[in-house]
Amino acid sequence: MQEALAQFCEKGTGEILKATRQSLERAIAKFGIDAKVCFPETNYYLPLVNAFLKIEVRCLKDLFLVLNEISKPDLFIYHQGLLNDGLLVLLCEEVNAALAVLNREHPKEGSGFLPDSTLRSLSLKLIDGRISAIAVILGQAKNGVSAFNLIRDFQSKGVMCFLSGGINGNTLERQLKSRGVELGLENYILSLGSDFLSMIYAFNFIVRAPLIYGGINPGQWQRITDYVRRHIPVFTLILGEAQERVLAAVSGGLVFGAPVISDSEIPRLDRAETTLFEAAVTQKDYKKIPSQCMHTRGVKVKVLKLDIPVAYSAAFEGERVKMEQLGFELGGKSGLSLELLSSRDEDDVEDGNIELTGPDISQADFGSRFLPLAIIVDVYGRKMQKDFEPVLERQLHRFINYALGLVHEGQRGISSIRISRDSFLKGFRLKHIGLILYAMLHKEYGEILDKVQVRLYTRKEDVQRMIAMAKDVFAVRDERLKGVVDESVDTYYSCLICQSFAPDHVCIITPERPGLCGAYSWFDAKTSSEVISFGWNQPILKGEPLDNILGQWDSVNRFVEDKSNRRIKRVSLYSLMDNPQSSCGFFECIVAVVPEVNGVMVVDRDYAGMTPSGMDFPALSNLIKGAIQVPGFLGIARKYILSSKFILPEGGLRRLVWMPKGLKESLGGSLRKAAEDIGEPDLLEKIADEEVATTPDALLIFLKKSGHPAIFMDSLI
Repeated sequence: MQEALAQFCEKGTGEILKATRQSLERAIAKFGIDAKVCFPETNYYLPLVNAFLKIEVRCLKDLFLVLNEISKPDLFIYHQGLLNDGLLVLLCEEVNAALAVLNREHPKEGSGFLPDSTLRSLSLKLIDGRISAIAVILGQAKNGVSAFNLIRDFQSKGVMCFLSGGINGNTLERQLKSRGVELGLENYILSLGSDFLSMIYAFNFIVRAPLIYGGINPGQWQRITDYVRRHIPVFTLILGEAQERVLAAVSGGLVFGAPVISDSEIPRLDRAETTLFEAAVTQKDYKKIPSQCMHTRGVKVKVLKLDIPVAYSAAFEGERVKMEQLGFELGGKSGLSLELLSSRDEDDVEDGNIELTGPDISQADFGSRFLPLAIIVDVYGRKMQKDFEPVLERQLHRFINYALGLVHEGQRGISSIRISRDSFLKGFRLKHIGLILYAMLHKEYGEILDKVQVRLYTRKEDVQRMIAMAKDVFAVRDERLKGVVDESVDTYYSCLICQSFAPDHVCIITPERPGLCGAYSWFDAKTSSEVISFGWNQPILKGEPLDNILGQWDSVNRFVEDKSNRRIKRVSLYSLMDNPQSSCGFFECIVAVVPEVNGVMVVDRDYAGMTPSGMDFPALSNLIKGAIQVPGFLGIARKYILSSKFILPEGGLRRLVWMPKGLKESLGGSLRKAAEDIGEPDLLEKIADEEVATTPDALLIFLKKSGHPAIFMDSLI
């Protein structure tokens, strides 16, 4: 590859620079030098340019600064010239992509630029290993069957695939769709565009991770590339003939430790200074390409081998089974269903026993819907506790959805499972659901579970009997959970999972304050602590409080100071203004002070508009990222809004003056109940949304008119 790129660079970077300048000059002639240049929904301008050059591109004039800067000799100091040259090509291609967006030439058939919210939506999967690597795939496979098998293999290994480019009008996206493969982030496959230039969106996607989560600033390019190499395994796969310009651009990806693998002949390049192993290899055998890619990047994947006839991976969790693909549906809105996990005595659980009582789906007609199904999981474990039952029960949803061709929705008595026609024809039967649950519960919770058995019922009368029995179990369980508040427990838990991305962040989880990401409750953390005694969820004995209103405990402060690398010395778990908890970047919502109206607003990551704070979600996120404490701004989980401890020292829910309409509607009755509990039954009607106001002046007029309590409270600042 070094030889090929050297030949290309004889014309090389100078020629690309010249072509990019010409494109810029044409754009200026067409739009004017002050024409706005941007990618949508990002706080990082042109992310690669911003990260490497610390230039915030806002208009065409700024692009001259970029091209002048990258024209300087020895701008970057890699020993291998191809890395420097490749990086310059990569930066030029980002400029060209921005010009293409301005000219409305992008995106072509794909998603185009990936907004900051996409990275945040995938963050937890990157952290906990459900996404094992990122593949930047250019071109198309040799045929549709090869394309199908290749992508399914990548999915089974948990690889997120970004597709771009094609040959003679054909693309890998079209090959996959012709074989019935669903694309989308939830399926770990996303098409960026039908031209090769769109591959730049994969690289300016990953470069934002250290900026958002790593506490690294634009311009610190060596720290940025090192962060990506350590935390985000990336590789580039070229399918079809490797064009010179494409080869030059992907060589820029080597600075991120992303090796190049191709199904056509490219010159082999042994380990570069930035890669773990080979930097460029050829692999023509499509059956070997996925493992070659993972091996070359140094990614070791633990693939769980289940004795089921369909593929099994987290990559299939977001898959859908449409009506035309449906084989069978069990449960559903018009059917009987139940899912119950219970701890039992040792003698009552036969480990590995999977029983089906009633007819299997093979005895029903294709397309049958609302078939009755009860799934009863009995577990025994020396460390098992009653409080763990609902936590483990919630995992059934995830475990079933990992199977290709199965879609699970709901829980308890309102669940449904769709099984595709293809999965049935491959031999999938109901007992395989039992096998999945047995294997996964042992795999993920083996530290607390010694025995697991699964009973499946498909006769209507049996399912009805199980539902009647479960009602009492759920009632007792719900009553027990209601009584769990911060004051009723002597132990809180840490969550340090995000330290793989935000090294100094420490999340403290209490019964009334879930993790910022919304994915981990106090019960989840408690269970995890039992499963992995030295994992990211560590118990913290509360001890004596320093301040009950602020939510400060001396033992919590000591723990946070130690685990935050001494960056944070005090934390108030309930306060927005006094030593608020730091934020990692994976939060569901942001609370922010709106001083003009003496209140606070909450905005969630799904809201793309402007807020009364004068900032949108990405801008607010950029303000509090990187494990820092910013009084007046706080990352939170959605459920914390409903907590009695929500910004307690500042007046709690009475301070909430604005939130997006979608968030308000999604919280619905729970938010109204929380308002009633504090004696404000009509508070919801007094909380503004984007249809009422997006500026402080308009918000103040509405709040005064509605008589919002925040107007009459003591000054917040």
